[in-house]
Amino acid sequence: MYMTFMPAKPMLPQFAIDQTLAISVKPGGFMESQSGIQRRDPKIFCRLVGSGDRARDVFVLVHPTSNFHNHYLIAPLARRGATLLLVNTRYVANDSMLLMERAMQDLGAAIRHLRQIGFGSITLIGNSGGGSLAALYQEQAERLTITDTPDGRPIEIVPQELPPADRLALVCAHPGRAEQLLAKLDPCADDRLDPWREDAALNMFSPANGPPYASEWLARYRAAQAARMARIEDWVVARIAALDRTRSPEAADEAFVIHRTQADPRLLDLSIDRNDRKAGTIQGDARQANFAANGLARFCTLRSFLSQWSVRYSRANGPRCLANTCVPVLVVNHTADQTTFPSQIDAWMTAAKGRGLRYDLIGAPHYADDRPELVEELADVLNTWSRHGWLHQQSPSPNPEPHKGVLK
Repeated sequence: MYMTFMPAKPMLPQFAIDQTLAISVKPGGFMESQSGIQRRDPKIFCRLVGSGDRARDVFVLVHPTSNFHNHYLIAPLARRGATLLLVNTRYVANDSMLLMERAMQDLGAAIRHLRQIGFGSITLIGNSGGGSLAALYQEQAERLTITDTPDGRPIEIVPQELPPADRLALVCAHPGRAEQLLAKLDPCADDRLDPWREDAALNMFSPANGPPYASEWLARYRAAQAARMARIEDWVVARIAALDRTRSPEAADEAFVIHRTQADPRLLDLSIDRNDRKAGTIQGDARQANFAANGLARFCTLRSFLSQWSVRYSRANGPRCLANTCVPVLVVNHTADQTTFPSQIDAWMTAAKGRGLRYDLIGAPHYADDRPELVEELADVLNTWSRHGWLHQQSPSPNPEPHKGVLK
């Protein structure tokens, strides 16, 4: 006789509501998705979870490409009586053709749905790479200026599609995809010739150069990174122009690869933009991440590059967008973050002007889910601020004095 033992089912949190929403969005570009069904009837998929109390604030979590349907803040915020909408854009898990303008429209469709079903007060949380999308969205929701994508193609957006949020929370948010790429481009690589060549004088992984890195060397390194970015941008613009002359509008784009995009000296030299982090990337060893098969901007198309990765053309510079908004802002600094650094937190606070409140989550790495006590602290911070507009910093910060008090 054979006996089958079934493993015990894990105990899942119980929520008053837990719904998957399929929300219609505007069609995008040619082969934006390889699914014919999605191209013919495009939808984004969101998760609405929590108390369902329409009289209370609802938190909206968003990222251009990450799936936040299992975000570590869901259960802690729901236990505090909150409702959350976890938004997946059409580019979830695939940014090869991502247009930030289209992702912004997707977020608008989700927030519009919340308004239609009776939620009145919305806190938009931009976590990590979601910060720049949230800031871009709020900027355009308050004053719509975008009529095309950075490659010059028209995009139809109307103000009714972008209901503004009531407040923005930026949690370990970096300033934007383009700014991250610029800081991490390896200047040793030459994309159009040999991406694997080594320039010993600019190799941050060569012990002869550091760490620590001399200020003069670091200045040359940053200049070489900017030059590599400019070469890529110039080539992309010229290539688009050539394709526009020779191909139909649907086919006037093509894919390309950008190698070696995890070479920020801050990853190894902890004295630069000092915080509590350890050496390496959020993926692990920095050199291994730099040469990995996948990474920042590894696979993209010409037109998506301009929208999301180009410092010259992308509109999604988070602090620049935030400066054009008027809502209250919370900036949460994870003090042990390996990819969002103190100077970037300062840039957010400068952009927020008198509307910004800063909270230092002491000892928190970029992904806080392995520190449950810090996740609970973060949930308390978000819940208190969204309801009352003020915070009290509980512990001393290794960084400049955080902003305290009631928001004006």
